[in-house]
Amino acid sequence: MALPLHDATTSPSDPDDLGGGGEEEEERLASKPLLSSPSTYPSAGTEEGVEELELDRRYAPYARRDAYGAMGRGPLGAAGAARLAVGAAVLFPLRLAAGVLVLVAYYLVCRVCTLRVEEEEREGGGGGAAGEVEGDGYARLEGWRREGVVRCGRALARAMLFVFGFYWIREYDCRFPDAEDEHQEQSKELGRPGAVVSNHVSYVDILYHMSSSFPSFVAKRSVARLPMVGLISKCLGCIFVQRESKTSDFKGVSGAVTERIQRAHQQKNSPMMLLFPEGTTTNGDYLLPFKTGAFLAKAPVKPVILRYPYKRFSPAWDSMSGARHVFLLLCQFVNNLEVIHLPVYYPSEQEKEDPKLYANNVRKLMAVEGNLILSDLGLAEKRVYHAALNGNNSLPRALHQKDD
Repeated sequence: MALPLHDATTSPSDPDDLGGGGEEEEERLASKPLLSSPSTYPSAGTEEGVEELELDRRYAPYARRDAYGAMGRGPLGAAGAARLAVGAAVLFPLRLAAGVLVLVAYYLVCRVCTLRVEEEEREGGGGGAAGEVEGDGYARLEGWRREGVVRCGRALARAMLFVFGFYWIREYDCRFPDAEDEHQEQSKELGRPGAVVSNHVSYVDILYHMSSSFPSFVAKRSVARLPMVGLISKCLGCIFVQRESKTSDFKGVSGAVTERIQRAHQQKNSPMMLLFPEGTTTNGDYLLPFKTGAFLAKAPVKPVILRYPYKRFSPAWDSMSGARHVFLLLCQFVNNLEVIHLPVYYPSEQEKEDPKLYANNVRKLMAVEGNLILSDLGLAEKRVYHAALNGNNSLPRALHQKDD
């Protein structure tokens, strides 16, 4: 069921409408435990420990609240250490081997489905400098080739989630019962969504979306050169960009994404784009400001909210190294994932002309339906937080400084 058309007259500049501050948010923050109690910190009771706690409060969207603490290095009790030791000795090697087998299996499927098929090396319509934007890869496969890539990809992505300990995934379809029939009929005539927009919590997000809608997404160009993963990402139809390049033309990247979204909106067999408008991961309790890239195409979007309930280890990838996070994730006996599917969001004429308004309205809807706290922080603040965690000398300065 599609979201009914609306006037979208809410001003994105109103802080109360955005829900990003005020007494109500402070009360919600106070009701949530910090990533750990003061005893979790080695420097508990000291000035340094107080600064670390203050750091977690200031950069709350990135603070871990699980048993492992900041950077995944918090002290564990005897029971926790024993549980981790069993997981490391039994679960980790078995799951690692199974994960490699799943990856190899899908690589072989992609290899077979792309035999004698010429790869498209450039993304049409981009205005960036030469070599800054690449795609389509094998996004335009047709017939049995496309069926093989999609069907096997969805099945094996779900198998990989099972290997990672996500045995059951709870999915909810959020519907609006007060929507009028005439609006529903209008929505059906407006076509399918061109993009899936989701909150970003972990690298596991991509596995779920692959198993659900099998979309394309934006990735670093270096991913295309990785063994096995490179071919798989090309079959997904990823748009590859050189993010490290200081001369990268934003219009080239956004133009390629916009064209792909419009194509998916107009062509049933074209894969939708998966975009994380926040631009970085959080601990799953917050929703950061949305970038407008997913909304420039003026096409409908499909909002999806991901949540990872946990008791000991949080699957959220926020403040620890990738290797340590994968290790702890594979050592946990059971991991949980909940998904809320919102109705397709069809923009009004006003939203089509104002991508920021479009993005803010979708963000507010996702925050309400997902019970998420809106925050004004972004990637710059996350880098400051990580820098402070990695060196105690920078803690006092980081508390009063933001990255440009």
